Amino acid sequence: MNDEHISVEQQRYANWLSRGARSGLLILIVSFLSYVFGLIPAHIPLEQLPAVWNLPAGEYLKLTGSPTGWGWLRMLGFGDFASLLGIAWLSGCSLLCLAVVMPVYAGRKDWVFVGLCVVALLVQILAASGILTVGH
Repeated sequence: MNDEHISVEQQRYANWLSRGARSGLLILIVSFLSYVFGLIPAHIPLEQLPAVWNLPAGEYLKLTGSPTGWGWLRMLGFGDFASLLGIAWLSGCSLLCLAVVMPVYAGRKDWVFVGLCVVALLVQILAASGILTVGH
Protein backbone atom coordinates (compact mmCIF):
# COMPACT_ATOMS: atom_id res chain seq x y z
CA MET A 1 0.00 0.00 0.00
CA ASN A 2 1.25 3.46 -0.88
CA ASP A 3 1.80 5.50 2.33
CA GLU A 4 1.44 8.86 0.57
CA HIS A 5 -2.36 8.35 0.48
CA ILE A 6 -2.62 7.75 4.22
CA SER A 7 -3.67 10.84 6.13
CA VAL A 8 -1.75 12.11 9.16
CA GLU A 9 -4.57 11.24 11.54
CA GLN A 10 -4.92 7.72 10.11
CA GLN A 11 -1.19 7.12 10.49
CA ARG A 12 -1.14 8.53 14.03
CA TYR A 13 -4.20 6.47 15.06
CA ALA A 14 -2.73 3.31 13.53
CA ASN A 15 0.67 3.81 15.18
CA TRP A 16 -0.84 4.31 18.63
CA LEU A 17 -3.24 1.42 18.15
CA SER A 18 -0.34 -0.82 17.14
CA ARG A 19 1.64 0.19 20.24
CA GLY A 20 -1.40 -0.31 22.44
CA ALA A 21 -2.22 -3.72 20.99
CA ARG A 22 1.35 -4.96 21.30
CA SER A 23 1.72 -3.75 24.87
CA GLY A 24 -1.69 -5.21 25.76
CA LEU A 25 -0.67 -8.56 24.32
CA LEU A 26 2.55 -8.43 26.32
CA ILE A 27 0.57 -7.69 29.50
CA LEU A 28 -1.71 -10.66 28.76
CA ILE A 29 1.19 -13.03 28.13
CA VAL A 30 3.19 -11.98 31.20
CA SER A 31 0.17 -12.03 33.52
CA PHE A 32 -1.02 -15.41 32.23
CA LEU A 33 2.40 -17.03 32.53
CA SER A 34 2.83 -15.54 36.00
CA TYR A 35 -0.51 -17.08 36.98
CA VAL A 36 0.07 -20.49 35.40
CA PHE A 37 3.57 -20.87 36.83
CA GLY A 38 2.52 -19.64 40.25
CA LEU A 39 4.68 -16.52 40.28
CA ILE A 40 1.62 -14.60 41.46
CA PRO A 41 -0.73 -16.30 43.95
CA ALA A 42 -4.22 -17.13 42.71
CA HIS A 43 -7.36 -15.85 44.39
CA ILE A 44 -9.03 -19.14 43.47
CA PRO A 45 -6.50 -21.99 43.35
CA LEU A 46 -6.38 -23.86 40.02
CA GLU A 47 -7.46 -27.11 41.67
CA GLN A 48 -10.69 -25.46 42.95
CA LEU A 49 -11.72 -24.00 39.58
CA PRO A 50 -13.58 -27.09 38.28
CA ALA A 51 -15.80 -27.03 41.38
CA VAL A 52 -16.91 -23.41 40.83
CA TRP A 53 -16.96 -23.05 37.03
CA ASN A 54 -20.47 -24.42 36.65
CA LEU A 55 -22.06 -22.25 39.35
CA PRO A 56 -24.45 -19.41 38.50
CA ALA A 57 -22.66 -16.05 38.61
CA GLY A 58 -24.21 -14.96 41.92
CA GLU A 59 -23.23 -18.17 43.68
CA TYR A 60 -19.75 -18.09 42.15
CA LEU A 61 -19.17 -14.53 43.36
CA LYS A 62 -20.45 -15.31 46.86
CA LEU A 63 -18.54 -18.57 47.24
CA THR A 64 -15.25 -17.21 45.91
CA GLY A 65 -15.49 -13.71 47.36
CA SER A 66 -14.78 -12.29 43.92
CA PRO A 67 -15.58 -8.62 43.30
CA THR A 68 -17.93 -7.14 40.74
CA GLY A 69 -17.55 -4.03 38.62
CA TRP A 70 -14.24 -2.24 38.96
CA GLY A 71 -13.45 -4.21 42.12
CA TRP A 72 -11.07 -6.36 40.10
CA LEU A 73 -8.53 -3.51 40.28
CA ARG A 74 -8.05 -4.25 43.99
CA MET A 75 -7.33 -7.89 43.07
CA LEU A 76 -4.46 -7.30 40.60
CA GLY A 77 -2.07 -8.95 43.04
CA PHE A 78 -3.75 -12.27 42.27
CA GLY A 79 -2.78 -14.15 39.13
CA ASP A 80 -6.36 -15.00 38.15
CA PHE A 81 -7.22 -11.28 38.13
CA ALA A 82 -3.94 -9.92 36.74
CA SER A 83 -4.81 -10.80 33.14
CA LEU A 84 -7.85 -8.52 33.38
CA LEU A 85 -5.41 -5.61 33.22
CA GLY A 86 -4.37 -6.69 29.71
CA ILE A 87 -8.00 -7.03 28.66
CA ALA A 88 -8.87 -3.59 30.06
CA TRP A 89 -5.80 -2.10 28.40
CA LEU A 90 -6.75 -3.57 25.02
CA SER A 91 -10.34 -2.43 25.30
CA GLY A 92 -9.23 1.09 26.23
CA CYS A 93 -6.63 1.54 23.49
CA SER A 94 -9.09 3.34 21.25
CA LEU A 95 -9.49 6.06 23.89
CA LEU A 96 -5.83 6.99 23.64
CA CYS A 97 -5.94 6.75 19.85
CA LEU A 98 -8.87 9.18 19.68
CA ALA A 99 -7.10 11.55 22.05
CA VAL A 100 -3.95 11.67 19.90
CA VAL A 101 -5.80 12.43 16.66
CA MET A 102 -7.86 15.26 18.15
CA PRO A 103 -4.96 17.79 17.95
CA VAL A 104 -4.59 17.03 14.23
CA TYR A 105 -8.27 17.81 13.66
CA ALA A 106 -8.09 20.89 15.90
CA GLY A 107 -5.02 22.13 14.02
CA ARG A 108 -7.05 21.99 10.81
CA LYS A 109 -10.00 23.59 12.60
CA ASP A 110 -12.03 20.51 11.69
CA TRP A 111 -14.38 20.97 14.65
CA VAL A 112 -16.87 18.34 13.50
CA PHE A 113 -14.23 15.62 13.84
CA VAL A 114 -12.97 17.06 17.13
CA GLY A 115 -16.57 16.93 18.36
CA LEU A 116 -17.02 13.36 17.15
CA CYS A 117 -13.85 12.31 18.97
CA VAL A 118 -15.03 14.00 22.17
CA VAL A 119 -18.44 12.32 21.95
CA ALA A 120 -16.85 8.92 21.26
CA LEU A 121 -14.51 9.37 24.23
CA LEU A 122 -17.35 10.41 26.52
CA VAL A 123 -19.58 7.51 25.46
CA GLN A 124 -16.81 4.97 26.06
CA ILE A 125 -15.89 6.49 29.42
CA LEU A 126 -19.54 6.58 30.47
CA ALA A 127 -20.01 2.95 29.44
CA ALA A 128 -16.88 1.87 31.32
CA SER A 129 -17.84 3.83 34.42
CA GLY A 130 -20.73 1.50 35.23
CA ILE A 131 -23.08 4.43 35.88
CA LEU A 132 -25.59 3.00 33.41
CA THR A 133 -25.48 -0.47 34.96
CA VAL A 134 -28.82 -1.80 36.10
CA GLY A 135 -29.03 -1.69 39.87
CA HIS A 136 -27.00 1.50 40.33
